[in-house]
This record gives sequence, structure tokens and C-alpha cells, in this order.
Amino acid sequence: MWKSIKRFWKYLGAKLNSAFNEAADPKIQLEQAITEAQEQHRRLKEQAANVIANQKQTQIRLDEALGQLEQLNRNAQQALLMADEATRSGDAAKATEYTTAAEAIANQLIAKEQDIEGLKTLSLQATQAAEQAKAAVQQNSRVLQQKLAEKQRLLSQLDQAKMQEQMNSAMATLSEQVGDDVPTLAEVKEKIETRYAKAKGMAEIQDMSVESRMVEIEQAAVNVEAQARLSEIRSKLGIGEAAAPATGTPATSTGDTAGDPPAAT
Repeated sequence: MWKSIKRFWKYLGAKLNSAFNEAADPKIQLEQAITEAQEQHRRLKEQAANVIANQKQTQIRLDEALGQLEQLNRNAQQALLMADEATRSGDAAKATEYTTAAEAIANQLIAKEQDIEGLKTLSLQATQAAEQAKAAVQQNSRVLQQKLAEKQRLLSQLDQAKMQEQMNSAMATLSEQVGDDVPTLAEVKEKIETRYAKAKGMAEIQDMSVESRMVEIEQAAVNVEAQARLSEIRSKLGIGEAAAPATGTPATSTGDTAGDPPAAT
């Protein structure tokens, strides 16, 4: 039961996330991503600054300890010189005091040397950490610059996508019906082509009909009658049925002179 509830909540969360991503404005999401990257870079710089500050403080402590060590060395040397001078002058009490002071200074010197060794180790580690922090900031700065350049490219691509979507929408309306009483260009074209094809089909049918054949027969009969009438006229004129090829000289009857009428039979 509990497993089913967990699965349901995961499914619901994924569904809500998917719906949110679909409805969200890419430009705003891109701005959010860049803002988050800039905020991460700011936090990284602050952490790096703290690391570098720690290295600086460690170096200051080391420098101070080295200065104190040098001063203790001088004090120890001075105490030994004074003890030696008191011994030579026969003042045993002062010699003892100076020797005791020199021993105390020597103990401080040993403790300071140990402190300095620890500070050197810390300073080395802090220096390495500071160098790593600087390198991390530089690398992240380059990554941030790349993201900013990518942001500009994506914004330009988003604008192009929006213009292309508007163009696609405008082109889609060309093939859609403008209104209930206004046909589209494609519909008018189809109507004209259908009408033209139907007219061509009717013409072919008419050419094949009996009426067209009767018209042809009647025309042929008229032609035969016309040829008969022409033959009759030729007979009266004494012209042969088959005219000879033109030779430039008109054909005449044998024994007739030019211009004489044909002999009466």
C-alpha cells in the first residue's frame, strides 16, 4: 500500500513537472538558469575568498612567529653573554640568574620552533587550497562566460523559432476555409478542373453518338449530290471527268480552232 502511494506521488510529481515545462516560457526559464549560474559563481567566489583569507592569516602568523623566534635567539644569546661576563667578573649570583634566564628563553625558543613548524605546514596547505580556489573561480568564470554566450545564442534561436511558427501558422491559414460562404483556392481549382473534365467527356460522348454519325452521313449525301451536279455541268460543257494536269495550254478538241464553239451533233 505504502509503495503504491509513493509511486502515485512520484507519477503525480512527474506529470505536474511535465505540464509546467510545457506551459513555461523558455525565455524566463533560460533567465532563471543563468541567474542560478551567476549565484553559484558568486558563492564560489565567496568561498574562495575565505580560503585565501585563511591562507593570508596563516602566513601572517607564520611571519610573526619567525620574528619572535629571531627575537628569542637574540635574547638567548644576550643572556648567555651576560652570564659569561658575570662569571668572569666573579659575580656568581648574577651568572646564575642570567643562565637561568637563558634556559627559560631556550625553552621558549624550542616551543616557538615547534609552533613555527606547525604554522609552516598549515601555511603550505592553505596556500595549496588558495591556489585551488583561484583555479576553481577562473574555471567557473570561463564556464559562466560560455553560458552567457549560449544564452544569447539560444535567445536568438528562440526568436527564430517564434518567427517560423508564425510563418507556419500564416501558411496554414492559406489552405483553410476563410468562412462558411467563402471557398478556398483549392476548392475553386478542383471545381474548375472537374467542370472542364466533364465538358471534355461530354464532347467525346457527342462525337461517338448516332446524331453525329447522321450528320456525317447527311453531309456525305450532300457532297455526293454536289459531285453529281458538277459532273452534269461538265458534261454540258464537254469537260472530262478527270481533268488533265495543267500544262499551260488549254485542252481543245481535234480539228477545232481556238475560239470556235463545239460542233453541234
